[in-house]
Amino acid sequence: MFIDTHTHNSDEAYAGCEDEVIERALAADVRILLQADISSRERGAMHALCDRHPGVLYPMAGLYPGSVDASWQDEVDQVQGWIAKRADIVAVGEIGLDYHYSPDTAALQCDALKAQLELAAKAGLPVNIHLREATDDFLKVMESCRGLGLRGNLHAFSLSADFLRRMQKYGDWSVGIGGVLTFKNSHLAREIADIPLDRILLETDAPYLAPTPLRGTRNESANIPLIATAIAGIKGLSVEEIAAATTANALKLFDRVIVK
Repeated sequence: MFIDTHTHNSDEAYAGCEDEVIERALAADVRILLQADISSRERGAMHALCDRHPGVLYPMAGLYPGSVDASWQDEVDQVQGWIAKRADIVAVGEIGLDYHYSPDTAALQCDALKAQLELAAKAGLPVNIHLREATDDFLKVMESCRGLGLRGNLHAFSLSADFLRRMQKYGDWSVGIGGVLTFKNSHLAREIADIPLDRILLETDAPYLAPTPLRGTRNESANIPLIATAIAGIKGLSVEEIAAATTANALKLFDRVIVK
C-alpha cells in the first residue's frame, strides 16, 4: 500500500476524467490521496471530489503562497472555518513562501504563513509546506513560531539533509519526495541517502512533476511506485519495504487518515 501525500486531483488538468485517474491510482496500490488546498477559488471542487471518494481522498485546508494577496486574512478565516466543519481535513496546507513568481507579496506571505502555523498548532493539525526561493524568510518565520510544537512535512523537498536536521528544532518534520528525485542531474539522490527513512513521505504533486520516464506528461498518483522504486535503489531496500515505511510515516503524521 502507498499513500500520495500531496496531489491535486480536482485540478482542471483532470477535467472529466477525475474518477478514472483515481481508479488507476487504486489499481497501482495507491490507496490514500491527500489533496492539497490552494484557496477558496478551488476548494469547492476539491471538497466535492473528496465527498465522491470518501476514505480514499482526504482534503487539506490552507492558503497557497501564490494565492496570497491583501485579502489573505479573510482567506485564512475561511480555512479556520473549514477545519471546524470537516473532520476529514488532515492538514493545514499547502502553505508557505514562494518568491519565484510573487516576490512582491513577500511580506504578506510571511504574515499569512505565520497565521496558518499558529492555526495549525491550535487545531492540533500537521502542516504541509511549500517553499521556493524564500529559505531565509521561511526560517525567520519558523523562529518566530518556535515553541508551538509544530509538525509537518516539506512538500516537493529540494533542499539538503542538513536543512531537514536544522528544521527539527522547530518541531517534528519530514520531507515529501516526488518525481524530481528521478530527474537527470537531480542532486536529491545524494540527500535521500542521508535522510532517515522514517522522515520520508511519497508524493506526486500531480498533475505536475511526473517522474522519469514520464517527465513532461500529466502526472498521476498511479506513478507513486516509480518514486518508491527510485528511493529503494538509493536505500538498498525493496519497494515493499519503502511502501511499508512511507505509509507508516504518513499515517503517523496525518493521523486523521483512516485506513479501511
